[in-house]
Amino acid sequence: MNDTTPRRYAIVGTGARARMYTRALTGSHRDQGRLVALCDTNRTRMAVHNRIIADAGFEALPTYTPDDFTRMLAQERVDEVIVCTVDRTHADYVVAALEAGVDAITEKPLTADLDGLHRINEAQTRTGGRVTVGFNYRYNPVHRQLRELIASGAIGEVGSVHFEWLLDLRHGADYFRRWHRDKSQSGGLLVHKASHHFDLVNWWIGARPAEVFASGDLFFYGDANGRRHGLAADYDRTHGASSAEADPFALHMSDSPDLSALYLDAEHEDGYHRDQNVFGPGITIEDDMSVLVTYDTGARLSYHLVAYAPWEGYRISLTGSRGRLELDMTEFEYTSPHQDEATPVRGMPAPKENTTARLRLRRHWQPPEEIPIAVGEGPHGGGDQVMLSSLFGDADDGIRPDHTDGGNALLTGLAANASIASGAPVRVDDLLKAQR
Repeated sequence: MNDTTPRRYAIVGTGARARMYTRALTGSHRDQGRLVALCDTNRTRMAVHNRIIADAGFEALPTYTPDDFTRMLAQERVDEVIVCTVDRTHADYVVAALEAGVDAITEKPLTADLDGLHRINEAQTRTGGRVTVGFNYRYNPVHRQLRELIASGAIGEVGSVHFEWLLDLRHGADYFRRWHRDKSQSGGLLVHKASHHFDLVNWWIGARPAEVFASGDLFFYGDANGRRHGLAADYDRTHGASSAEADPFALHMSDSPDLSALYLDAEHEDGYHRDQNVFGPGITIEDDMSVLVTYDTGARLSYHLVAYAPWEGYRISLTGSRGRLELDMTEFEYTSPHQDEATPVRGMPAPKENTTARLRLRRHWQPPEEIPIAVGEGPHGGGDQVMLSSLFGDADDGIRPDHTDGGNALLTGLAANASIASGAPVRVDDLLKAQR
């Protein structure tokens, strides 16, 4: 293949998130790569993606089931596969791709357990193939600016990081009504969600986790908590339940042609319900988690993730030998229980279009300095679009996260889960050895 031949991509897992890649490769990045195949357990969802592809002026793509994944890679001459499946299956597809001589891009997290991590590392070492993790928050311009300030020595050597992330009542609830609510599928929020945040810290300070101590619980969601807080509603899933009409936590997929096509119309194939009751039984993940991390550099992190806050945003402070950086991001001032123009689909998180940010530099012996920052437009503070340009472009921007980066973020979350289970600190190297 010569330098002018576009790389050939396939997507495995054709849910809502995968649409970003389908639209990019048939729209904004159509000249940088060619989408050649789709793979999923559910043919209805693949048909939705093929309609997106047809609307962009392309012919429908061949579709494959997971049993034919390896055959698809060979038959469609795939150069790189994009993995958007349930977290616990990421490793299956990444390893199969590497063994077939195909590179892999996977949505975060890298995978959901230690076994998957070991399999990916062994396959990458054996084949030399490239694995990229879709940590789009690295590409957020505010986060890139923060890294540049740290690298410039603005606060000296970093000794302490405080990181608080708040998910509001709409965004947080969404993890408790779909497959993420099952820790065996997602690893819980400390793996699925917080891997973004742990990767940022690793990247900012150039470190890997050495020891983790954590605590966490299911405080707000779930059947027992719903009854205790007077929030319980009598339905299993929203669709078809009259008792869900007045519940501000209910997701009404019928409000959205896209969600209806991807999920309601696809239920007959696999029985997956995207709109389960967040105050129902069967939730095995936590919604309130605190984590202390010691890094190999000696730096320490205090991290808190809460998934039931009245507003959405995060606060980050890094204190070093010469001063301190403080970043405050507000994505939503408050969460309305009512349908409005910003959230036409009842129960879905609203797009983050009014994010405000403030960055202060406090040097030793000097008054605080306001650092001008520009918040990016679009999903994840503009990170998605910049990431797509990196993934499908030729330039090496020095940001693209690989399997080692994905593994270090994953290990923080897995060690935190192990610490919650045992009540004791967990050394990351011991965790790795125990699994071998």
